[in-house]
Amino acid sequence: MTLLHGYWRSSAAYRLRIALNLKGLGYEQVSVNLKDGHQREASHKALHPQGFVPVLDIDDAQLIQSPAILEYLDETRPEPVLLPGDAAQRARIRAYAAVIGCDIHPVQNLRLLQYIRKEYGQDADGVAAWVRRWITDGFSALEKMAESDRFGGSYLCGSTPTMADIYLVPQAYNARRFGVVVEDYPRLFAADKAARTLPAFEAAAPENQPDAPEDGH
Repeated sequence: MTLLHGYWRSSAAYRLRIALNLKGLGYEQVSVNLKDGHQREASHKALHPQGFVPVLDIDDAQLIQSPAILEYLDETRPEPVLLPGDAAQRARIRAYAAVIGCDIHPVQNLRLLQYIRKEYGQDADGVAAWVRRWITDGFSALEKMAESDRFGGSYLCGSTPTMADIYLVPQAYNARRFGVVVEDYPRLFAADKAARTLPAFEAAAPENQPDAPEDGH
């Protein structure tokens, strides 16, 4: 049985849910409540020494870090392919993913926001302003990339969803959560909207997860 250790609102776990759904892989979710600190418990750190999510237990291996897991899934379950095209196009798709995964997402994750609150005395408005600052910076760059590349199709890098969309949709969810107007980035907005109509993306949405609270917070 494939087990996904994650949290309903974790962007990294959201990425994996999308990929697993696209690949048609059944999995069972194990909830790790980040707000309650379950990620710091010894039992979870035995799986992930950093105390992060997700962890994917698959093929008798326990895999960590969503970029590595996504590449593993595409190597071991090649259809549908998440990194299509020639080497240059695959590098460009990875670049879209890296802008989000390396430059936007890390400065808005829960442990950093908690640190800002505690060490710098920021209230909810201050934290939200911090998050918006870095999302808008990254989205502006991504929009320019999309304008330049003009891949065509409904999605960020063509006519089928790719790794770029798997990163974009969770980040767009967080952008809306913190008050970023995603419509200000028309190419990103169009790709996000198109992807979220697909069953694999819809089923992966945070509000559709079994550990999501009824009030959505």
